[in-house]
Amino acid sequence: MNYTEAQKGITEEILHTLGHIESESVDDLLAEIKKADKVFFVGVGRVLLSLQAIAKRLAHLGIKTYVVGQITEPAITEKDLLIVGSGSGESAFPLIIAQKAKKYQARVAHIGANPDCSMKEYSDVFVRIPVSTKLQLPNEVPSVQPMTSLFEQSLLLLGDTLALMLIREQDIDMPSLWEYHANLE
Repeated sequence: MNYTEAQKGITEEILHTLGHIESESVDDLLAEIKKADKVFFVGVGRVLLSLQAIAKRLAHLGIKTYVVGQITEPAITEKDLLIVGSGSGESAFPLIIAQKAKKYQARVAHIGANPDCSMKEYSDVFVRIPVSTKLQLPNEVPSVQPMTSLFEQSLLLLGDTLALMLIREQDIDMPSLWEYHANLE
């Protein structure tokens, strides 16, 4: 396989996947983000990397974001939102954190691929990215890419889509966003 064939396969998968995310669930997630005092993120591995990028972008838009475990993480409260990224919805650490967030009456949004998972018990909002998970369930959409790459890529682009929706909704002047960009680089 050459570069052209590989990138075409990947971009077609991403286009197909993003096109099959239910827009109502994205609207629900956006509403939760907007009403939260603080937005926390939890995931593991490459999913966590995508979530960190989403947290950074939303922070550029003036939203108070925190990644669970960061040194400056404040307490979560009933006024806050925890966004869990877990394709399978079965990863142990995000499940434990979601359970703790509910103990403090925080809202929980799960972005994942598997609607029938353990995370369902703790989720107020679910956004399904319809791709295959590490569980390899019969109803999952297969990918030409290794492991769960398609989920992680789609998660990142979903975050950028949410940011663009906020920018347009709030009529934010994009050049003004640079004032929130890191300047100690």
